[in-house]
Amino acid sequence: MYTFSNKLKTFSFILMILGALGVGYGFMTSHKSFEEVETLLAEESHHGGGHEVEASHEAPSHDAHAAEKGHGEDAHAQVDEHKEHIEHVQHQIANRPWSALYVAAFFFMMIALGVLAFYAIQIASQAGWSPVLFRVMEGITAYVLPGALIVLAIAIASGTIGHYNIFIWMDPEVVAHDKLIQGKSGWLNIGWFAVRGLIFIAGWSIYRHFARKFSIAQDTAEDKSNFKKSFRIAAGFLVFFIYTESMMSWDWIMSVDPHWFSTLFGWYVFASMFVSGITVIALITIYLKSRNYLPFVNENHLHDVAKFMFAFSIFWTYLWFSQFMLIWYSNIPEEVTYFITRFKSYQLPFLGMVVMNFVFPILMLMNADYKRIPWFVVMAGLVILFGHYIDIFNMIMPATVGDRWFIGIPEISAVLLFAGLFIFVVFTALTKAPLLVKGYPFIKESEDFHY
Repeated sequence: MYTFSNKLKTFSFILMILGALGVGYGFMTSHKSFEEVETLLAEESHHGGGHEVEASHEAPSHDAHAAEKGHGEDAHAQVDEHKEHIEHVQHQIANRPWSALYVAAFFFMMIALGVLAFYAIQIASQAGWSPVLFRVMEGITAYVLPGALIVLAIAIASGTIGHYNIFIWMDPEVVAHDKLIQGKSGWLNIGWFAVRGLIFIAGWSIYRHFARKFSIAQDTAEDKSNFKKSFRIAAGFLVFFIYTESMMSWDWIMSVDPHWFSTLFGWYVFASMFVSGITVIALITIYLKSRNYLPFVNENHLHDVAKFMFAFSIFWTYLWFSQFMLIWYSNIPEEVTYFITRFKSYQLPFLGMVVMNFVFPILMLMNADYKRIPWFVVMAGLVILFGHYIDIFNMIMPATVGDRWFIGIPEISAVLLFAGLFIFVVFTALTKAPLLVKGYPFIKESEDFHY
């Protein structure tokens, strides 16, 4: 049985406390007055070389009165435009802590959900290499329920407690003046959004509950009935998952840009969650083995997990390029605006994540021997995880904070908060059952796995 060490438990609490303090600080400092934002923009304009040009006070001599009237109307329009711009930036600054919290919450939730899908695939396909890793997967999936509820709560709170900080379609004033969002209001409304979210979470959690129950029961069972039940519910869950994962990605991610859509988006988010989940399986397995808890896991198991990390990094890149290339080639204004925004204000994180999620894994993990070296897999895994955090960051931030983005205290603190919670939930779950599924039909094959 695994014992949750006091050092690791204390570390998880420290992360949560530091994260909570930083998140609180982010919210406290995000509410800027009109004058503060105006001063900030003036300073930025000054440092940037100054873009404002003083209007001439001379009027043409042939019609002084008409010119004076025209100048008055222009000045009034400029004042209104200036005020609207200040309020827009003010709103973007207020959005930042909400968005940072949401990005981190979704990132850790999608890791657990990706592992749940991977676990179901292993059972449904009756894989022979992976059963020695099942308890690690079951521990990680314990975070699905609390993690998904937190994501849904932040999304709804941002549109009720906050001022429509993440999803603009939650703002009645915006909807009243936007014909396109009005056309989607049958789907995009808070009530139906919450109901769908609860249905998704309930389905994922029910499968996880029964899969775990049957898995533990099989350890002491004299027949294979629990294994057969696990197989049947895994097959059913995968059908449910592929639909709900797509709808979840539309609701929880894509609807931050309600004017834009992509038919590849559900697969794109799936690839990101899948490779992130598999990477965390590798990292936790390596950690537990270093603590002498998984003697039955050998370098061949690590090699296979690293192969999945490599393969799904390539799959993610294929989907990223397909989505980008097709939209760029078609050059439809309503679609290309998504990438124009990211190239204009997010060029470093947008292109940087391609390096971390594709170039780095393909160079580091292509060699079969490197996949068997724990420290090498850890190094590659940490870069992949950071790259996919940036991927979620790029999906959310341009729509919510515009060019007011920065990876600072709100973003780092949110990651620390949910990393601490993730560690606490996952490693607590690992203490609840033996780390080897003793009664699983393919366990002998898995223990002897080598090539």
